[in-house]
Amino acid sequence: MSLYITSLNSGSNGNCYYIGNQHEAVLIDAGLSCRETETRMIRLGLSMNKVKAIFVSHEHSDHTRGVGVITRKHKIPVYFSPLTHENSRLHLDRNFIRYFSSNVPVSIGELSINAFPKLHDASEPHSFTVSGNGITIGVLTDIGSVCENVASNFSLCHAAFLEANYDEEMLEKGSYPIYLKRRIQSDHGHLSNDQSLELFTKYKPGFMSHLLLSHLSQDNNDPRLVRELFTKHAGDTHIAIASRHQESAVYFINGEKAGNRVRFSVDPVQKSIQMSLF
Repeated sequence: MSLYITSLNSGSNGNCYYIGNQHEAVLIDAGLSCRETETRMIRLGLSMNKVKAIFVSHEHSDHTRGVGVITRKHKIPVYFSPLTHENSRLHLDRNFIRYFSSNVPVSIGELSINAFPKLHDASEPHSFTVSGNGITIGVLTDIGSVCENVASNFSLCHAAFLEANYDEEMLEKGSYPIYLKRRIQSDHGHLSNDQSLELFTKYKPGFMSHLLLSHLSQDNNDPRLVRELFTKHAGDTHIAIASRHQESAVYFINGEKAGNRVRFSVDPVQKSIQMSLF
């Protein structure tokens, strides 16, 4: 009973999250180039041959940049909401276009992917849970405020990628123009560290072993600050940062507490172990 997860990149420069078992995997968003996605997966010992689908959360380019080339090169179907597809302006072979409906799970092998609506400044934005082997992983980024959909799905997760985009003081004192600050802070913008922490402390299930803080702003947040903030409240949950500059480790999520986790690093010594799993 386990799933393997990693953030290939997380931030306004590109978002891509890998979730899979030993047989198949999905990418949630594909905001890196195809070449960079492949390079980072190879460093982790992951195979694109295991990726059976891409799920797109919304049409912004930091979530869709690599979709076209990845789909054409690897013949991987892409799942959208109808309006997201329409507004993405991606030119894809229609044979590889699929649509999902809100709260109607899609089966990809032994994985079940559920898309649920969220608040963000896009046409039809969704976040996702990916379940398999009795484990549920959440991908909850690009969220303006915590709605019931976000809270209830977060409470199901054994591990989650959760947005902590900005520190409120850093944003207010920073150089962004006022209109952009207000857009970020709006109910259709991004979650602050404090908003994410409130979601975490109120709705974290007792079985959550890992939280990867995601989509951190380069200008308005500090990884050390946000890690320290969450660690104070984490209990047995392992807190990590999903970097905007490099891939994370591969985390083995098996429903046990983080103290029993297996973490695969990008150390070349580990690659022979990883290749046998992925």
